Amino acid sequence: MDAGSSSKDGSQARCRLARFVPTWGAGGGIFGDMDHDSGADGGHDTGHGRPAVPVGHDRHAGHDPEMFRRRFQVCLALTVAVVATSDMVLDWFDYAPGFPGRSLVGPVLGSVIFWWGGWPFLVGAVREVRDRAPGMMLLVAMAISVAYAASLSTSLGAFDLDFWWELAALVTIMLLGHWQEMKAIGQARGALAALAELLPDDAERIGPDGEVLRVPLTELDVGDVVLVRPGGRVPADGRIVDGVAELDESTVTGESRPVTRQVGDRVVAGTVATDSAVRVRVEAVGDQTTLAGIQRLVAQAQQSGGRAQALADRFAALLFYVATGGAVLTALAWTALGDRDEAVVRTVTVLVIACPHALGLAIPLVIALSTGLAARSGVLVRDRLALERMRTVDAVLFDKTGTLTRGRHVVIGVAAAPGVGEDEVLRLAAGVEADSEHPLARAIVAAAAGRGGPALAGGFRSLPGRGVQAEIDGASYAVGGPTLLREWGLALPDELIPPARRWAGQGAAVLHLVRLPDTVLGLLALADEIRPEAREAITALRAEGVRTIAMITGDARAVAEAVAADLGFRPGVDEVFAEVLPADKDGKVTALQRRGLRVAMVGDGVNDAPALARADVGIAIGAGTDVAIESAGVVLASSDPRGVAGVLRLSRSAYRKMLQNLAWAAGYNVVALPLAAGVLAGVGLTLSPALAAVLMSASTIVVALNAQLLRRVRL
Repeated sequence: MDAGSSSKDGSQARCRLARFVPTWGAGGGIFGDMDHDSGADGGHDTGHGRPAVPVGHDRHAGHDPEMFRRRFQVCLALTVAVVATSDMVLDWFDYAPGFPGRSLVGPVLGSVIFWWGGWPFLVGAVREVRDRAPGMMLLVAMAISVAYAASLSTSLGAFDLDFWWELAALVTIMLLGHWQEMKAIGQARGALAALAELLPDDAERIGPDGEVLRVPLTELDVGDVVLVRPGGRVPADGRIVDGVAELDESTVTGESRPVTRQVGDRVVAGTVATDSAVRVRVEAVGDQTTLAGIQRLVAQAQQSGGRAQALADRFAALLFYVATGGAVLTALAWTALGDRDEAVVRTVTVLVIACPHALGLAIPLVIALSTGLAARSGVLVRDRLALERMRTVDAVLFDKTGTLTRGRHVVIGVAAAPGVGEDEVLRLAAGVEADSEHPLARAIVAAAAGRGGPALAGGFRSLPGRGVQAEIDGASYAVGGPTLLREWGLALPDELIPPARRWAGQGAAVLHLVRLPDTVLGLLALADEIRPEAREAITALRAEGVRTIAMITGDARAVAEAVAADLGFRPGVDEVFAEVLPADKDGKVTALQRRGLRVAMVGDGVNDAPALARADVGIAIGAGTDVAIESAGVVLASSDPRGVAGVLRLSRSAYRKMLQNLAWAAGYNVVALPLAAGVLAGVGLTLSPALAAVLMSASTIVVALNAQLLRRVRL
């Protein structure tokens, strides 16, 4: 296999992801309602053997910004020629060049500009009529068609207008406006489109006899073992079967620091092995990978709308009828006044100024930017309405285990009897527990690894219901709970009683190290490890004005209260729901809602799914189960609860930008339409069609720039 074929096939694999990138469209038909140009203008290759993001076939099919750029540049050159030979423009400079055929420059080049440069708008208008969804394209097509008809009629002597240069300028400015709009949307969707680029072109598959073969991603199957070299990307989801490496998972989770992954750990496609090679057994390929799933979530969010989008859609549809009616009334009024030439000019100006570019861009650009920014930070929006509702949340209910805590125990304290050091207690206890598979045993061994390591033990045996026992240096030791002490008739030394009571009051698991048959050497306290970032998450939510922070858990009240105190919960303000059965979690959400609170539920387990669905906003921790994720509107891929405050900030900022853009777009039309119709013509204040096109494009730029300010939101 040559390199070229490998790259090509790998690109095909990437395109399986790329097909999840949504085609864009909004109520106003921003990307218009047309097909790509044929040939070089549409469906072009990116230059790397990688097809461009595919285009859908609905009435909102995506336009190619490069196609509009090329048309704009050609039409601009032709427009300069038309303007330079226009009688009206030449009269302004008191210059009248004479050369054969000058009178044909306007009709010939103007016709080229109308039919070639204006073709995207004409095709889009036909689609809007066919789909019974009149919008921006139909308004643009009507404006340039009236201008073209008036120009032709003038050339044939029906009107006394020099309108070819207005038509040329109008089409050119429209092309410029569309080009800039699609550049803005394309930049906003950059995070989504970039996901398709994260997979390598091919993979190094390890054969049965150990040989390494470079193969296209399309040839990988579940069960294959692949080699990922230092600096290389993981080609498919799987588990490490050999090696240890620091993986950069920022593209998936938003976590900037590399994470250590070793044998047995799961890795996902698109992440990077930064320092050493690993071998990975493939568990999912193509559409089933985590990366493909993330793209689907982001695509769904960018295609979904919200209440603000519905408002914009209704206003855009209404604006079409208002503009059409206004244009008809304008034509009739100026004709009744005996000025047919001005009737044509005013009618075209009304149609141009009313084009809902800014209105159509107001919401889709904010949606694209907000979901793209969220995805880059490891926040995946499955439901746009959930993100929209997040701004109203005033209570956040966290599941404890796996959300505020890591869901695994760690040693939080060691106490030693007189004459024994704490490190010695930990060393001996880890030696006894070294061969045990119990989670508490693994926590003790892990704690000892940072303090000299476990003692060398032998003769390990389990004591069911009591603990474990092993031999160290010829002596017999045991580690266990209170039952172990009762069986051997032992009592705690006075010095160990206070820490034992304190830890028990905090809900920690207290284990005893005993040198059999009669000596208690020390205690070890173990508790579910609180995520270091959990405290920051709660502080950040308070800073955002959240009234109530709540925690829900099935653990005992003492355990829950201890965790809440450690996290800084405020007595009388924040709430702790302890000893809650899985089936009752959604009932606690309902109880908070009945008190008038808008609740965001944050959880990660199967038993959290009903509560996530019941809450006003369900937020799933990305490391959690598929059931929990499917029940949530927002997913924190990084499992970092600080992301909840980021979602809140993003929701408020995005909604604010939507309203600002809608206010600008609506207000602009309220002022501009009467002016375009000529209501102030009596005082000498009028708009030409070309100037109307400039102002309309300027309003679009204002909306686009305002939306770009979302990039300053800190997630």
